[in-house]
Amino acid sequence: MLLSASRIVSVMTESINLEEAVEFAENPEPRCPCVLLLDTSGSMSGPPIDALNEGLAAFAEELNKDDLAKKRVEVSVISFNSQVKTVQDFITADRFEAPILQPGGLTSMGMGINAALDAIADRKTSYRNNGVTYYRPWVFLITDGEPQGEPEKEIDRAIDRLKDDEANKRVAFFAVGVENANMKRLSEIVVRHPLKLKGLQFREMFVWLSASMQRVSHSKPDEQVPLPPPGWGEV
Repeated sequence: MLLSASRIVSVMTESINLEEAVEFAENPEPRCPCVLLLDTSGSMSGPPIDALNEGLAAFAEELNKDDLAKKRVEVSVISFNSQVKTVQDFITADRFEAPILQPGGLTSMGMGINAALDAIADRKTSYRNNGVTYYRPWVFLITDGEPQGEPEKEIDRAIDRLKDDEANKRVAFFAVGVENANMKRLSEIVVRHPLKLKGLQFREMFVWLSASMQRVSHSKPDEQVPLPPPGWGEV
């Protein structure tokens, strides 16, 4: 028997919902969602992308040292160059394996930001549908450039959404500029002042991010948590 396209979509959705229900039943801990929004444009080639990949591996390793964080922190990886790609959908830290990213193309930053905010909205819906509490989601943007190769309206939409989501505490969005990043343009896009990475200290940055997420995961949802000083970055 042939199934219609709408029925196929329905069956797939039911399967996903069942998988989520099982996942949350097995691990009912509150969730700390964190999207790593990573620039993989051509200018990241060479030492920068190598250092980024090493940093991702350190992030996975450090998170798994904390028994509570690895159950509560959920990681998603979204890359952007000429296209936006969900490299890793949300998964708890104990199952997260660092991907190996390859550079190439332009810098669709606006599209990447919108994709990250969409992913968070969808994940929140899953939490609510399954009765799972969650912390304020984080997005951690890393870029070595500025928006390039995408419609200006896509960037404007990202700016408007970020302002609204930050104002209503729907997201905590952090931005880090690498080497030749246009920090002025970056500060015009994001709400929180972006930090400039010192050299290629990706490992130090991801160790800091892991420690920050561990602190959050040990707190109560909506509790203000002091973060460790970012020695890897400068204003």
